[in-house]
Amino acid sequence: MKRTRIHRLPGWLHRRAENILALMMGVMFAAFLFQIVSRYLLNFPVGWTSELSAILWIWLVLFGAAFVTRENEEIRFDLLYGMAGPRLRKAMFVISAVMLLILYIMSFPAIWSYVTFMKVEKTAYLNIPFNRVYSIYLAFALAIIARYLFLLWQTFFRGPPKELEPDPNTEPKT
Repeated sequence: MKRTRIHRLPGWLHRRAENILALMMGVMFAAFLFQIVSRYLLNFPVGWTSELSAILWIWLVLFGAAFVTRENEEIRFDLLYGMAGPRLRKAMFVISAVMLLILYIMSFPAIWSYVTFMKVEKTAYLNIPFNRVYSIYLAFALAIIARYLFLLWQTFFRGPPKELEPDPNTEPKT
């Protein structure tokens, strides 16, 4: 069966998100190296490199968790989940997904309020408004909400997502 462009779009978007993540990592590494050279070789410490590295670290973690990390790559305590049968695993997933959705949706107005309020403060060296620095958390929260809404829809109408099934090679023997 020939795959249409619309079917290839998620893979293309995922690869572009990985490219953006790699670019952020490269810029953070370059800033780190520049900081070492300027401080220890040139005896001219600069503060903007530390600030840039900290901001990029926040963005790397949240952007990566929102748009790059797949569901089966998440760190989980899945000992009980792996031992459960398919019906119980489905119920466990639905309960945890609904709880996560409730928490993220309930917290979103407070997140929005905090991020938009932070436009009054700016970073010390780069003079970036903090609402721009923390805006990645809004994208992260929206991406998590969308992901779990989709996974719940998929669970109810197509069955549990395959990437959430335990690996048979690592499944505990009962």
